[in-house]
Amino acid sequence: MARLLDERKLAVLRAVVEDFVSTNEPVGSRALADRHQLGVSPATIRNDMVALEEDGYIAQPHTSAGRVPTDKGYRLFVDRLSSLKPLSLAERRAIESFLGGAVDLDEIVARTVRLLAQLTSQVAIVQYPSLTRSSVQHVELVPLGDRRIMMVVITNTGRVEQCVIDGLEDVDETAVGDLRNKLNRAIAGCYLSDVSEVVDDLPAQMPPEHRMLAVSVLSVLLESLVERHEEKIVLAGTANLAAVDFAASLREVLEALEENMVLIRLLGEVKDPSMLTVSIGQENFHEGLRSTSVVSADYGVGNQSLAKIGVVGPTRMDYPGTMGAVRAVARYVGQILAGQ
Repeated sequence: MARLLDERKLAVLRAVVEDFVSTNEPVGSRALADRHQLGVSPATIRNDMVALEEDGYIAQPHTSAGRVPTDKGYRLFVDRLSSLKPLSLAERRAIESFLGGAVDLDEIVARTVRLLAQLTSQVAIVQYPSLTRSSVQHVELVPLGDRRIMMVVITNTGRVEQCVIDGLEDVDETAVGDLRNKLNRAIAGCYLSDVSEVVDDLPAQMPPEHRMLAVSVLSVLLESLVERHEEKIVLAGTANLAAVDFAASLREVLEALEENMVLIRLLGEVKDPSMLTVSIGQENFHEGLRSTSVVSADYGVGNQSLAKIGVVGPTRMDYPGTMGAVRAVARYVGQILAGQ
């Protein structure tokens, strides 16, 4: 069983992580003594590094005297962080200006993912607000001829979902208008997960000759929009991986990032707007991502979490800076959504 580390050994581990992240070179005791005010001799630092290696927090990759952090070492470093690196005033103003210029949800998401990739130099991932956590703001039905209707559903989170319903019987504009009004009265403000119960008796409220129209429209609404489980994910910054030494694993990392469901599971479940999660190396469920770390956070309006935002990068990442950037951007996105 690993020993509990005293504060001096934690300071040595912290210095090893910081130097390795900065230089990408194995770290020796003499270098730590020269670069950090640890208050002890190189010999004491060397003994502490031996103890850290025995407990699995650092490892010796080659025959040189230098050591590098292990996944276990990074985990302890992250768990014992006393503070995150704050964004500079210039960075905060840039975020406010860049995100504040977005006019709709699609642009908010597009700007957010680009901004986060630039701030962290990692691969940024943004999940659209979950449909299962959204409520209906408005439903629009637009006749497109004798047998077609376009249905547009707008949610309280700014998502706009639309589809065309084909193969209808005679599309009467008066009937479509009547159905639109009844539908909005019934489900405006209703969570999408509750829509099926609310509209169950709606066809019976229509004149007999228009009930099949109502059944067809409601069927598409429930099957295409309400009962769909796959969520939308956007990512940016994959070119940043080219600057990282993933060696043989780069192909596996890129293949994993191409799978939408992998990304959704990677970000984790939406739980709490204040939550910041870090998954390191072997902690990642996907084998292709075992050489990466994932930093993610919830974003939402008030106390309601709507979706996730995060970055994927090498385990050798600037954790305080990356975690600070993810948390800050998540908060800005929540503020913008709240103000829409």
